[in-house]
Amino acid sequence: QPEEEGASVLKHAVFLQRLVRVFFGCLASVACGMLYAVYLSTYHDRKFWFSTRQELEREITFQGGSGVYYYYYKRLIAAPSFERGFYELVVDNRTVSGQTINAVERLSLYPELITSFIYRVTGSQDFVEPIYFYIGAVLGLQAVYVTALFVCSWVMSGTWVAGMLAVAWYVINRADTTKVDHGLPLRDNWALPYFSWQVTALTGFLRNKIGSSTEMFCYLTMSATTFTFLLVWEHSHYVLFIQGFCLFLLDSFDLVPPRKIADIHKVYLSSLFLAYMFQFQNTALLSSPLLSLLIGSVLASENCFQLGVGPLVARVMKLFLHFYLVFTSGITYSYLVKVNHMGAGHLDFILKFLEVKFGLNTTTDFVPNFLLCQESFQTPGQDLFLRLMQASVLPFYFLVLTVCLLSALQAIYRRLSGQPLCKTYSLENGGIGEHPEVVYHVFHTMLFGGLALMKYLWTPYVCMFTAFGVCSPDLWMTVFKWLKLKSIHPVVLSLILSTAVPTIIGFSLWREFSPRVLAELSELQEFYDADTVELMSWIKSQAPVAAVFAGSPQLLGAVKLCSGSAVTSLPVYSDIKLLKRTEDTYQVYAMRSAEDIYKLLTAQKTNYVIIEESICNELTLNKGCRIKDLLDISNGHIVYDKGEIYSFSKYGRFCHEIKMNYSPYTNYFTRVFWNRSYHVYKVNSVISFQY
Repeated sequence: QPEEEGASVLKHAVFLQRLVRVFFGCLASVACGMLYAVYLSTYHDRKFWFSTRQELEREITFQGGSGVYYYYYKRLIAAPSFERGFYELVVDNRTVSGQTINAVERLSLYPELITSFIYRVTGSQDFVEPIYFYIGAVLGLQAVYVTALFVCSWVMSGTWVAGMLAVAWYVINRADTTKVDHGLPLRDNWALPYFSWQVTALTGFLRNKIGSSTEMFCYLTMSATTFTFLLVWEHSHYVLFIQGFCLFLLDSFDLVPPRKIADIHKVYLSSLFLAYMFQFQNTALLSSPLLSLLIGSVLASENCFQLGVGPLVARVMKLFLHFYLVFTSGITYSYLVKVNHMGAGHLDFILKFLEVKFGLNTTTDFVPNFLLCQESFQTPGQDLFLRLMQASVLPFYFLVLTVCLLSALQAIYRRLSGQPLCKTYSLENGGIGEHPEVVYHVFHTMLFGGLALMKYLWTPYVCMFTAFGVCSPDLWMTVFKWLKLKSIHPVVLSLILSTAVPTIIGFSLWREFSPRVLAELSELQEFYDADTVELMSWIKSQAPVAAVFAGSPQLLGAVKLCSGSAVTSLPVYSDIKLLKRTEDTYQVYAMRSAEDIYKLLTAQKTNYVIIEESICNELTLNKGCRIKDLLDISNGHIVYDKGEIYSFSKYGRFCHEIKMNYSPYTNYFTRVFWNRSYHVYKVNSVISFQY
């Protein structure tokens, strides 16, 4: 009887200890998220002097063409009812000249729909301005993002100290972890917080030591966030394809129970179906690589090409057959769908883009080269790794990745050799690579880094993964087991190091970087683009309401937001038709005749064309990515002489020649506005031949 009472007391004490740890961990994660949101809000106000600006000046702060998203939010708020506003967006003939578009589908406007709906039903218009509500929603999601990274690192390591370290590294490397400084309404800023929670839920779901109720909670969270992620970002299915491939590798090496993989496939398929319906039967989802991978995996599982039993060579052969069946069936399905639903031209463009991206071919076409010059598709430079090195992330990242990868390879070899994995996990075992969630994150970080995708998808998880590693006793125990340490008990030493190392890192980060972070809030910056304000004021006061403007997509986003005028193109890089219109508009920076430019602009029903000095006289080290260079290559105006590249044409560069104010340019165009940064020309409806 006394022994039973003692065991009961001990059990209650352990439960109480866990409860206290969970409470303080949750408190710390929420506090980190809230403090980060307050920090971003203060920084945003300091940078733009946002609270002291007029409405027009505030709207111009939405940079990089992101203002077009806020325009639709403002339009939904101004509509007499939410239903009417939604209908006007679905049948939108006031944005792109000569076209009626479904703006919700074309621009993935569900964040604006949901935010405007909440703004209406909560009666927020009585106490907060629409622009502050919108910004608050974006910054609130960034708090959710940080909280998810905290929880993910905490779940993997078992200590919320790892979460604190992950958040610290994330904030210190903010220039490389988030695009919130570049443009608040960008789709990435809305979507990636949901992806971070999806990854966190997936991490918990993959764990072996997990209760049924916790597993169900992770499953439901994963389902909701996967669907939301697909809904709010047009590129999300490519990101989920990489994730799905990581899970495919786990399944192929038999590191995860087939039941869990089947459940995850159900999440993917149901989310794709719902997103397909909500996005007005978006054919891009039907031909997505994620769906192709799922179909290939299902077919392979039906044919039972699993590891099974047998010698090592036979198992490896089965594995190769499994890979072959999955990829051939998936590629065949994707090809048939693209040809039947999207046309051969769209398929040719995708193939050409991928060939150029991975260095298998070159092209002179403007659109593929223009896309590859965007920051999202650029390979990160050395400065990124230098910044990560200075913040001490990179050295520890390589240490953690090396240990986890080698341990994972050991586990994979044992599975290929027919040996079962350890069923009872304890610190003494020292096999961190036998944890499915750890192996998943090894594949995750290697694939996202190796494919040179957006650094904003890779760097946050580098911070999280590294924080987990240095705070995990399992990682240190794995190292000591390899070293066969005998002088000091390895379990005790691993526990000491998993506490001491993050503590030392934390104090060094606090000493070196906290003054810099606080200085960003104390420094009074001023972002005020007087020339753009002057241009937008002129458009609102002088240009006709029905006028159509042509210019760069980034500027047209601001024009649409500030004036509501129709434009020839939009800053949307996932729509080939809009990209072709963008190429035609950009010809004003090429070496083309006045007549050619006039025909291109009138074909788009343009009334005014805006020429930007920053593009016309662009001076950058990366000359191959200047707009005028891309146009010269596409138009065949490049001459190679003794290893040097020159632009040559019988016509001068249009954006320079038109400023000379002589015929034939004055026959087709009339300058109506200019300042240091912009020149606005009216496209003459009647050509006057004056010499």
